[in-house]
This record gives sequence, structure tokens and C-alpha cells, in this order.
Amino acid sequence: METFSFSSLLPYLPPAAVLAFLVVRSLRYKSVKVNIPQLAKDGAIFVDVRTPAEFAAGARPGSLNIPLDALARRAGELDKEKTIVLSCASGARSGSGVGRLKRLGFKNVVNAGPWQNTL
Repeated sequence: METFSFSSLLPYLPPAAVLAFLVVRSLRYKSVKVNIPQLAKDGAIFVDVRTPAEFAAGARPGSLNIPLDALARRAGELDKEKTIVLSCASGARSGSGVGRLKRLGFKNVVNAGPWQNTL
């Protein structure tokens, strides 16, 4: 009879961690997507932090294009009293943008993940 060893599970830990991360991220973005209509109705500002070329290829109608590398410099264009909904291609850049805006004093900032979630 073979005994169980935790070391036999080590090769499976990295893929399991990646899978868990992707599942959690997907569920989080799904919950945000459900709230998009109400956020829009309440006057949220939608900001797409992708490059101008990416933005031109497709974006939420009425959203602003402020690329991530210009977000801190152009933050003055945004109303700190309103909810700011950030999006990008995958959620990574918009996640970074959330942190940047919060450091600048924005209180209500939401990472919508991929811009398609904002439609």
C-alpha cells in the first residue's frame, strides 16, 4: 500500500493557483457587470484606459479614453464626487488605474475588467 505524500501534489499547485485566480476574477467581473446599468443611471463616468488604437477598435459608447500612462496626469478631468468605472482589455490595466486614482483621492472607483463588461 502506497502512503500519501503532500509533496506529490506540488506539481499541481501552480496550475491550481492560476485556475483559482481566473475563477475568482471572472466572478468578480461578473458581479460588476450586473451593476453597470445602475452605475450608468447614477451618472458614473466610464473611462477606458487602453491605448487610443485599442479604444478606436471598439469601446463603450460615451466612455472617455484616458490611457493608463496618462491617467494620473489627466485625473483632474474627472469628478471625484462621481463613481469612476475603469475598463481595459483584460482588467489588469484598469486594476492598476483603480489604485492610481485612489492614491489621488478618488473614493468611488470600480474595475469593470474588460471593456465589454461595460456594455
